[in-house]
Amino acid sequence: MGVTCVSQMPVAEGKSVQQTVELLTRKLEMLGAEKQGTFCVDCETYHTAASTLGSQGQAGKLMYVMHNSEYPLSCFALFENGPCLSADTNFDVLMVKLKGFFQSAKASKIETRGTRYQYCDFLVKVGTVTMGPSARGISVEVEYGPCVVASDCWSLLLEFLQSFLGSHTPGAPTVFGNRHDAVYGPADTMVQYMELFNKIRKQQQVPVAGIR
Repeated sequence: MGVTCVSQMPVAEGKSVQQTVELLTRKLEMLGAEKQGTFCVDCETYHTAASTLGSQGQAGKLMYVMHNSEYPLSCFALFENGPCLSADTNFDVLMVKLKGFFQSAKASKIETRGTRYQYCDFLVKVGTVTMGPSARGISVEVEYGPCVVASDCWSLLLEFLQSFLGSHTPGAPTVFGNRHDAVYGPADTMVQYMELFNKIRKQQQVPVAGIR
């Protein structure tokens, strides 16, 4: 895999989430991007079981268990401000056995699904973020395949993002600053999705902004 940037796209003024997704995908197709199947990234939140906290009024920790269709045999477990563990899909079974330590938060599952597009060396994924039956936002993931060091290709990624996101082009992801010149990996992408999902969870409503 290459270096990836994950961001949120605001809903266009007077449009629904789905209509805005269609506007974005139309722009990509006009650029010459070709459809390359579908994708899905999901996240379920677990919190520290009350029985493990003691009586000192300790704050419970959150753990996010995530899956990405690009890595069908893997499962990712991320802690807030902590490490990202990559494991095989049996980790989901392990979480059931650990219910005395971590409990699934009610109605916490959030996911994004959409279409993959290939444009030259870029892989673009535009997804609809949902919680339960409700569409909550739009995710945009762009991967530049030939490079594995973020600092070597961010300017190129930024230029491509500007070509179809315009004024909504994001800044450099925080994981880029943390990694410096290190090799970029799948866990870095999952951290970005975790941050995106948490941002969308906290929003009372999707901000309205016009797309030029």
